Amino acid sequence: MSATAPSPRPRRRPPRETAGSPLLLGHGRLPRVLAGTALAVLAAIWLVPFLWTIATSVQSEQDVSSPGLSPLKGAFTLEAYRQILERGNVAVWALNSFLIAALVTLITVAVSTLAAYGFSRGTFRGRRALLAVTVAAVMVPPQLLVVPLFEQMLLFNLVDTYAAVILPQVVAPMMVFILKRFFDGIPRELEEAARIDGASELRVFRSIVLPLSRPIVAAVAIFVFIGAWNNFMWPFIVTNDPDLMTLPVGLATVKDAYGIQYAQSMASALLAALPLIVVFLLFQRRIVNSVATTGLGGS
Repeated sequence: MSATAPSPRPRRRPPRETAGSPLLLGHGRLPRVLAGTALAVLAAIWLVPFLWTIATSVQSEQDVSSPGLSPLKGAFTLEAYRQILERGNVAVWALNSFLIAALVTLITVAVSTLAAYGFSRGTFRGRRALLAVTVAAVMVPPQLLVVPLFEQMLLFNLVDTYAAVILPQVVAPMMVFILKRFFDGIPRELEEAARIDGASELRVFRSIVLPLSRPIVAAVAIFVFIGAWNNFMWPFIVTNDPDLMTLPVGLATVKDAYGIQYAQSMASALLAALPLIVVFLLFQRRIVNSVATTGLGGS
């Protein structure tokens, strides 16, 4: 009686990465160590200028201007922050920035979602041509629109008003295109079932499409808010009243009026970025999840 050969053991396949799992260089300890080291190096490269800015802002102008490569050349002082706060109305500028950025975000999200839904589900005449114009508008540099936009603000007597700062910023062709692509991936069967039940088009959009689009809408809102907060060129051009200036514009006028002061420049940059840092720390998980699930990080 011949002995039967043992059956070969099945090879173990590496576990498949599930949707939403972090990108790895492979399976095992070495790829994880390499990835962690690369991320640590990139984090250090990003943190060094930030820490240098903090170190410069807490020194006197005389110590900062002294020769040497060391970031800490003198004693700790908050004189730069005190001078910035005394010479400018930082509280009013910060309030203006928050109000303008919040309104720009709300209006942009409302307009962009409606426009994207119309492009995604609409069947009106000229839809393709209008969508092509919208996509082409993404390639237009904003600097080319400064003069015609300013002439429009003069025509409507809106210069030195909140409307002049807000309205030109609510047109976001890129956000319309991103939202439209996301809406294209939503199953139409869900909308058809709601229409059979008697739901109107607006009800379908509000009750079905928007709840399914929370990640992309949140990501768009985050990027629009950050862009509106950091916008310097247009608020600088269209506002002359100090009580209407945003925080980046107001801090820039303080620096220009008193010449180049390195410690004050770094203090101004930190004051302008501080609210965004606080927002990121408070909503860090939501921001990262929104960007990761929608793919806006590479757009």
